[in-house]
Amino acid sequence: MKRSMWIVLAAALLAAGAGEARAQSWAAEGRIVHGHHHLYTTDRAAQERFWGDTLGGIPTPWRDSHIYKFPHALVFLTEREPTGGTIGSALNHIGMWVPNTRAMLDKVVAAGYEVITAQELPHRDVQDGMVCSEEQNTCIAYVLAPDDVKVELVENRGQTEPIKNHHLHFHTDDVDAMRDWYAETFGAVKGMNGFFKVVDLPGVNIRFTEADGPVAPIRGRSYDHIGFEVDGLEDFCRELEARGVTLDRPYTRLDELNIAIAFVTDPWGITIELTEGLDNY
Repeated sequence: MKRSMWIVLAAALLAAGAGEARAQSWAAEGRIVHGHHHLYTTDRAAQERFWGDTLGGIPTPWRDSHIYKFPHALVFLTEREPTGGTIGSALNHIGMWVPNTRAMLDKVVAAGYEVITAQELPHRDVQDGMVCSEEQNTCIAYVLAPDDVKVELVENRGQTEPIKNHHLHFHTDDVDAMRDWYAETFGAVKGMNGFFKVVDLPGVNIRFTEADGPVAPIRGRSYDHIGFEVDGLEDFCRELEARGVTLDRPYTRLDELNIAIAFVTDPWGITIELTEGLDNY
């Protein structure tokens, strides 16, 4: 079995075990917290059915449409043809915590979405779309949202919410350097999850796996960029520039939305929108 496969499985199976402590730390505010996922789609209605009707995101007014709200994350949908899905990019998938993977997977299947657990974990004992570990008290599954957005369902049986944001899984040619960059740039806390190197920000666990081959930048793909909410964004942008970090878009006030934004791309092709005020939505 490839090392990356072992890492993915170990991380997923250990996630629920550390779940309660991590969830409590996420509840505390920080200067930089997870904010949103921004997706490109050719079929907005299909994405709305997945994130809203199937997974249970709460539709929230945004301009002339809706965004979908989950604990620790908003999901934005932009109608634009993506250049590819998440698999093969630097951001392999999104992870969502659920109290019962079987129940959520049944909803996904009933809605007509594809289960890809066996494809993603070919060397594991996949039973009815899931890999389970009673020792770790959890089951995981991989599903494919519209526009080939890969989503992992991670079971946390002690969770009271029906679903919430859990992790981002990056694939990279340099795990240590990428992990260090997120720790140094955003103050994310480095840790381990099994064999697996991670960082934590309030609202999200970021996981790093050594890529089996080249991966593409995410800009323009179905998962176009991640979003971090920053308290004091203008000052933070000045700090980034003073450290030699180049902003793709400088600090910009959007008065009509009562928010501020900036964009930066990490050295491995993950584009990040920095926002202030989006947490009011």
